Amino acid sequence: RIYCVGRNYAAHAREMGGDPNREPPFFFTKPADAVVPCPKTTTTGDSDVVSVPYPLATEDLHHEIELVVAIGQGGVRIEVHQAMHHIYGFAVGVDLTRRDLQAVAKQLARPWDSAKAFDHSAPVSSIVPLTELLDTSTEAVHSDTNHWIRDLTSDTTEMGLSPRTKSPSIWILVNGEERQRGSLEQMTWSVPEIISILSQQFHLQPGDLIFTGTPAGVGPLQKGDLVQGGVDGLNEIQFNIS
Repeated sequence: RIYCVGRNYAAHAREMGGDPNREPPFFFTKPADAVVPCPKTTTTGDSDVVSVPYPLATEDLHHEIELVVAIGQGGVRIEVHQAMHHIYGFAVGVDLTRRDLQAVAKQLARPWDSAKAFDHSAPVSSIVPLTELLDTSTEAVHSDTNHWIRDLTSDTTEMGLSPRTKSPSIWILVNGEERQRGSLEQMTWSVPEIISILSQQFHLQPGDLIFTGTPAGVGPLQKGDLVQGGVDGLNEIQFNIS
């Protein structure tokens, strides 16, 4: 299953006309077959880039770059301080959104399924296992993320960040132009809190993915666009819109 957190960055909540205050998070879902594996290739050439088809029934497809949590151990009513034990790893995802259909759904107070849960709507990078991020031998590769993850497991602060930690950046480029950039510390609800709250409503299962929200700067995509995104220390995502 794919769970998504809505408006988990204050600046994005504002740009969507929402309340940026720390209100309880809300969730929506995408079908599991919406996932499109999109690892960033190391070779050149368009044939090496995964193609994501422009969806039906929209003229306003938008990108939303997100940190993705992969659940490794299932559970229900998970305590915040135990949440990290349920994580298999982290990835980078793009919550593709039919913004015009979402606007209509909001206006009519209807569900967002047609706007969010369509075919190929969840491109995801390859997953970095949590054990690798916590391994000190990978420090050179995952430096900021290593510290950030260790702080999440140490309960140093409410948000899981200590003063010494530089929070990883999250970003997306479209045709080489930066569209979104934020910091994971800008999340209204931290990863352990999201897992805990979600597990009060659903029995989480191994293999579940959680999209944790997007920073400000969401915008349109057109056929032919090359999309590249990342979170510092994680595997990047890359695909084009066909």
